[in-house]
Amino acid sequence: MSKLYHIALLPGDGIGPEIADQAKLVLDALAPLFDLEFKYSEGLLGGVAIDETGDPFPQETQHLVANCDAVLLAAIGGPKWDTVDPDKPRPEQGLLGLRKSLGAYANLRPVRIFDALSGASPLRPERLEGVDMLIVRELTGGLYFGKRERFYDLEGAGSNGKTGQRAYDTMDYYEYEVERIARVAFDAARTRSQKVHSIDKANVIESSRMWREIVHRVAADYPDIELIDMLVDNTAMQLISRPSQFDVLVMENMFGDILSDEASMLTGSLGMLASASLGDGIGLYEPSHGSAPRIAGQGVANPLAMILSAEMMLRYSFEEFAAADALAQAIDAVLQAGWRTRDIAGEKTPAEQVVGTSAMGNLIAEHLTK
Repeated sequence: MSKLYHIALLPGDGIGPEIADQAKLVLDALAPLFDLEFKYSEGLLGGVAIDETGDPFPQETQHLVANCDAVLLAAIGGPKWDTVDPDKPRPEQGLLGLRKSLGAYANLRPVRIFDALSGASPLRPERLEGVDMLIVRELTGGLYFGKRERFYDLEGAGSNGKTGQRAYDTMDYYEYEVERIARVAFDAARTRSQKVHSIDKANVIESSRMWREIVHRVAADYPDIELIDMLVDNTAMQLISRPSQFDVLVMENMFGDILSDEASMLTGSLGMLASASLGDGIGLYEPSHGSAPRIAGQGVANPLAMILSAEMMLRYSFEEFAAADALAQAIDAVLQAGWRTRDIAGEKTPAEQVVGTSAMGNLIAEHLTK
């Protein structure tokens, strides 16, 4: 009897439905090869949920994700729902609520260079040799969840010298939040190259000084792991100048948000960067890119980050390692054969090998079933 896994599929906004379809296609091609069965239940999240229910994370979706084996999210957001009005819902509130409901505090973003795509990065190929890193981002603390407030009509605070505004956001962390994300990083390093870079701004920010103190305390339980402290601004430079020095990087929420996007350019495109958000409960898997509304509906979006997120789901939530390996190998084989979506196509890519969203999904599915 086949193993059955129930997946909550959240297509979201923009290109989300297009790339979600390709993840389903590939998973369904993979399933019979490993005696697996996937059941999908779709839900609303983000902008589409606001349009249909007024809530970026409606109750029905909350129930759905609480009763599945894993959550596969495509993309949310777009200019249609951008607002600075604190009383209006925003798609990003849905994502933050989803992560909180799942108890997901650790975001894992692998950054590795596919040999076939070494020319797609803006960096010279020789700088990319040996690049294979894992960014571990804390998800529940920091500026995104700290106390915030905005004040209007403050006397003497404006550009006219009379009235103006003031706003603040608080980078707030608890000791347990830092300790548990540090342990995720050290545990991951034990399965890799036994090295952790802890990223902070301890020369300026008090929460970073606490972060560094706690990470060092945790490190004492991992004498086999080399710990290196690095300031966030230096890390931004080193990711470009010498990226191969990194193995596992652990950092707070906002630093991880920014640096993981920077690291995606090592691969040539955000369309190649998958992620897993893990914690005490059900795992959430999503590409690191946004909803790309400018190309939505054109059939040109790169589905590989979405498909690679499904590969992470097979590994971390289902522990179907052989199936995950087969999917990873199929993606690599399709790229080695020269097939590209337009975001990762180079000047020398033949026009007939630049394909759209569904064609790329079909190529991977066909390779799996050969």
